[in-house]
Amino acid sequence: MNEIVRAALEETIALHQRVKDADAQPIVNAAAAIVEALKRGGTLLMFGNGGSASDAQHMAAELVGRFQRERRALAAIALTADTSVVTAIANDEAFDRVFTRQIEAVGRSGDVAFGVSTSGASANVVAALQAARARGLQTIALTGRDGGAAGRAAAIHINVPSHVTARVQEVHRTILHIICDLVERAFT
Repeated sequence: MNEIVRAALEETIALHQRVKDADAQPIVNAAAAIVEALKRGGTLLMFGNGGSASDAQHMAAELVGRFQRERRALAAIALTADTSVVTAIANDEAFDRVFTRQIEAVGRSGDVAFGVSTSGASANVVAALQAARARGLQTIALTGRDGGAAGRAAAIHINVPSHVTARVQEVHRTILHIICDLVERAFT
């Protein structure tokens, strides 16, 4: 068991190091896009499936509440949080439309649509990013593997290059916290 623990920690440290050594500009660009939208009265709309849904809700909570500093509340919504809306759309239309329909309802030009997908292939995340771009929203994708269709659908793409979902999610959480820190600094 000790070896399993050490191996998991070594894998996540190595992946964090790989991302650290890569170009940080997409992370900076994502934070800047969010800051710009929020300063103009826009909203951050976050979405993803499974663990990525949890990450979307976590980041929205950090921005609406606070991350590390006292500052005004920031407009962020996780499109994953309203089970009545998500299940109604999935039942009445299709699961592929659960985020797109919400983008159509509340997304406005100047808002930011931020999709999280560890595979980069989540059909509902890809569709929502495409719909958001068509409506004039800034789009950000946080992905794993090679980024896939989600990475290609977004104007700003942050990729964690691994096929191991757990390791990707661990690095995603670090990146989201970095973005929260950068955004929060702009409002304190």
